[in-house]
Amino acid sequence: MKVGIIGTGRHGSRYATHISRDIAGLELAAISRRSVAGLEQAKKWQVRYHADWHDLVHDPEVEAVISVTPPTVNLAIARYCAVLGKPLLVEKPLAADSRSGAEIVALFREAGLPLTVGQTLRYNSVIRDLRRNLASVGRLFSFSACHRLEPSSLPWLEDAATAGAGVILHTAVHMFDALRYITGLEIRRVRASRYQIHNPNLEDLFTAQLEMADGVVGTVDSSKVGRGRCGRYEFVGLDGELHGDQVHGRLELLQGATITPLGHAPPTPTLVPLLTDWLAFLRGEGTNPVSGEAGLAALAVCEACLRSARQGGWVEVGSPARP
Repeated sequence: MKVGIIGTGRHGSRYATHISRDIAGLELAAISRRSVAGLEQAKKWQVRYHADWHDLVHDPEVEAVISVTPPTVNLAIARYCAVLGKPLLVEKPLAADSRSGAEIVALFREAGLPLTVGQTLRYNSVIRDLRRNLASVGRLFSFSACHRLEPSSLPWLEDAATAGAGVILHTAVHMFDALRYITGLEIRRVRASRYQIHNPNLEDLFTAQLEMADGVVGTVDSSKVGRGRCGRYEFVGLDGELHGDQVHGRLELLQGATITPLGHAPPTPTLVPLLTDWLAFLRGEGTNPVSGEAGLAALAVCEACLRSARQGGWVEVGSPARP
């Protein structure tokens, strides 16, 4: 399966490296990058270079497309891929807003084309084991979750026209998808606040209360303001608490004052299993690793948080189709 990648910056180059080195059955055929650094990358990977991403999608040697671009570009790329009949794997978030995301999902559904969203956190071993062990706490009542990273050094994340939003759209989207994936529950409504610490234009710190189905309630926060990082989840149930940190590889069951460490596989790069499953899906040998509908559901929560932060008070989350 010959693949073209649009956007081979920091994260897109990871896709390219894994395809070139680790995924039997996928071949990197072409790349597109606005920066002249793309020319050197194309030479290193021995692939064709297209300065204009339209030319990459139109390239007859490219059978499937991976988009690793700012979300404001994804709808245009999706429209072109749908017209030319090219399957698309789009890095999260699916789009910059729910309306664009819904159009992308509808385009690929109507064309009968594969659409996958790179919500790669689903392949983290702690996240998977949180899902597997959640029943151990009995009836679920509440949760807390946080994703915290160092301040960003990417200039485009300070540009609202390019980025669309700050940490809500680019970091918390992982957390919202993970909460749906772990619990199997939809997020119904949110009450959010956002702040600007280092980023002059977009939020780099955000907090929110969330209400999920079945009366499950919780709090979340996400930021790019300090020098530490974590990805912690805590689930409170009738029979105990389940705690995990997907960054530091911790998983624990709390019952009374007793803390029991739970075994789990060490965290490994998540792109390799995603790409492996994506290839199987394209070949008709497996299911879609992360559907467009799942990407749209996480995006709808982001949008509700942004609306709540602007307007104040509780905001209902849209109801996209289940994956």
